[in-house]
Amino acid sequence: MHAFVTGGSGFVGRALIAALRERGHTVRALGRSEAALNEVRLAGAEPWQGDLSDVEALKRGMEGCEVVFHSAAFVKRWGRRASYFEANVRGTEHVLEAARAAGVKRLVHVSTEAVLLDGAPIVSVDETRPLPTAPIGQYAATKNAAERLVLSVNSPELTTVAVRPRFIWGKGDTSLLPLIIESVKAGRFRWVDGGHYKTSTCHIDNCVEGILLAAEKGKGGEAYFLTDGEPVDMRDFITAMLKTQGVEVGNKEIPGGLAMAMAFVSEALWNFLSLPGEPPITRQELLLAGREVTVSDAKARRELGYQGLMTREAGLREMARAKA
Repeated sequence: MHAFVTGGSGFVGRALIAALRERGHTVRALGRSEAALNEVRLAGAEPWQGDLSDVEALKRGMEGCEVVFHSAAFVKRWGRRASYFEANVRGTEHVLEAARAAGVKRLVHVSTEAVLLDGAPIVSVDETRPLPTAPIGQYAATKNAAERLVLSVNSPELTTVAVRPRFIWGKGDTSLLPLIIESVKAGRFRWVDGGHYKTSTCHIDNCVEGILLAAEKGKGGEAYFLTDGEPVDMRDFITAMLKTQGVEVGNKEIPGGLAMAMAFVSEALWNFLSLPGEPPITRQELLLAGREVTVSDAKARRELGYQGLMTREAGLREMARAKA
């Protein structure tokens, strides 16, 4: 198989490239900067110069490829709406346009549980939960719009599928883990309502397993949640994960109601006064990490043959060994 990957220099993209190469597939991966191009080269892909705004570069990179894996996204915790929209919505439009023009047969879009983020509890939900029309947070809103777009254009010529991994973690994480560690070391980290609530998680190996299965067996126009199986206590898991990095979390706590009030005020100040930097807390962060978020991967197990082979215990041991 010949594959094209966007976001190849990111946590998911690098792992996906490595897994594709291990299976004997040839991979071409998009990179905008020299650093990104070098990352995808080291992961085993043929680097392809360009970005999500350049449809022609995308089309040329996709020529001869049967599958496109679209994992690129603007994921910063705060930023201008235009930055999220251009990368996550317009960028996805361009990827789809290029894929159709290049004659690609299948496209897998890496989405997120955040597409459901409208303030209602996300507890034991599956793919039958309708996408809200007004998600909270620019990341959630633009990923919601991107997933809608991807699934709406499914056709006999281009099969489109979305996967929604929840809380991606594991060795080599350059996304979530560094942010948590930075927050702890800066003294900003607080357990919301004690932190003892359930969360679904998805180890990077399990995420890649689901992505590859979606490319092979996913039904066109469908989305699939990916997890490690049964939910886990958030505080216990975060504590164990940071312990593998030699970081002690501490016991500082904040009531959920107070945290949400602070988030409302912070967002208002940053939005209306255009303050520099980032607000200390946002509603999106609280809704995703400050209360239970649990999803069911039964559909992926049933339709894709997904197993989630990497256990949390094994993943944590791998992280500890990598740190040592």
